[in-house]
Amino acid sequence: MSAQAFGARGTGSFPRGIHPAQAKHHSAAAALEVLPPPARVEIPLLQHLGAPATAAVKPRDPVAWGTVLGVASGFVSASVHSPLGGKVVRLGVTTLPNGRHVPTVAVAAEGEQVAGQALWEALYGGPWPTAGLDELTPEAIGAVVREAGLVGQGGAAFPTHVKLTPNPAKPVDTVLVNGCECEPFLTADDRLMREAPAPIVAGALLAARAAGARQVVIGVEDNKPEAVAALRAAAEGTGVVVQSVRTKYPQGGERQLVLSVVGRIVPTGGLPLDVGVVVVNVGTAAAIAAAVLRGRPLTHRVVAVTGPGVVRPANLLVPIGVSYREVLDFCGGLRPEAVRVLSGGPMMGLAVGDLATPVTKGTSGITVLTAREVRKAAETACVRCGRCGEACPLGLVPTRLALASRHRDWALARRYHIQACIECGCCAYVCPAAIPLTQLIRMGKAMLPKE
Repeated sequence: MSAQAFGARGTGSFPRGIHPAQAKHHSAAAALEVLPPPARVEIPLLQHLGAPATAAVKPRDPVAWGTVLGVASGFVSASVHSPLGGKVVRLGVTTLPNGRHVPTVAVAAEGEQVAGQALWEALYGGPWPTAGLDELTPEAIGAVVREAGLVGQGGAAFPTHVKLTPNPAKPVDTVLVNGCECEPFLTADDRLMREAPAPIVAGALLAARAAGARQVVIGVEDNKPEAVAALRAAAEGTGVVVQSVRTKYPQGGERQLVLSVVGRIVPTGGLPLDVGVVVVNVGTAAAIAAAVLRGRPLTHRVVAVTGPGVVRPANLLVPIGVSYREVLDFCGGLRPEAVRVLSGGPMMGLAVGDLATPVTKGTSGITVLTAREVRKAAETACVRCGRCGEACPLGLVPTRLALASRHRDWALARRYHIQACIECGCCAYVCPAAIPLTQLIRMGKAMLPKE
């Protein structure tokens, strides 16, 4: 399939949005490295949307790389696996950056570990087939993806097998691979696309096979020309289209990217599936290839360690469950002027209060900011300027939603579609009154009574 044969096309952009400083220079030039195996990892049994996994091991059980530690407890759930060989030392509880207390399985490393270049080659290196994938049935691909515990690596961490399961009522014609990484500072996807484009292309083809899609397109913001070139070289002859889209935040949001690339409007409160599209992150696509073609469950992921507050910004392949502290220590630690560590980027990321917190499947970056970046004006009264509505990529009215959340007016919150908010932070970014609109809306969504 040539680029000309690709179906309905978007304009490469979407209405509204903002243009924050990219700040990707901190880590964009840092080639991917492999973090040395830690002495211990703490694996949360809930690091995805949906139901937590059920512990499948007990203290003192021996484990190997890839051993199942927790089994998915429902359709919208994901299994977790050990990134180390060693022994289970305890079943405990940890607090994630989103404030949730979740059960964990702690594993201590014992014996020789797969590390360094050997680990990289096992997960991303070498040749990746793109022909003959039709010999695999959609059901077989979906089953492997589920058993491997794959979730979206762009941040939402939605179980991937759910997305890839065909729905006769909502047929899919397009798999859209998200390589935008529009969040300021973050560079993990950029480096993965540059250095491991082949498994991304292979995984995209497998996703299309599983979902029943006839076309595949990879959308990448035009501030990543090296990634676009690498993907196009890897996709040559496969029918996969690599499309450059305009750099604008939040271009990486599913609804925005579907409109930019495919030209379809996802209805308010709906999903890309409603318009025949399945969206997967580039890291997720590479993980699909590793699971289906090499039998590797999701035990490691690429994380950007970035910002002016870390001594040596880097892009690292790290085991799930390693602590933020160990990752930061490998990068030289924090600078004296560091004041805040974020899980993710500055727009949607959450502050990390305890550096013992473990990295999860959805941890795309660790951003360390100084007082200069977090300095905030004092909140004043809303001046009804309308800037938040002009910036909102979904066309919502953030001031109404924030007001409803503050006063616990759930009828008003529902009337203005609070659940449709993607918490991108555009509204708070442009607010001249410095009202914490995103935080208020996020609080409202969490407190919204169940219907």
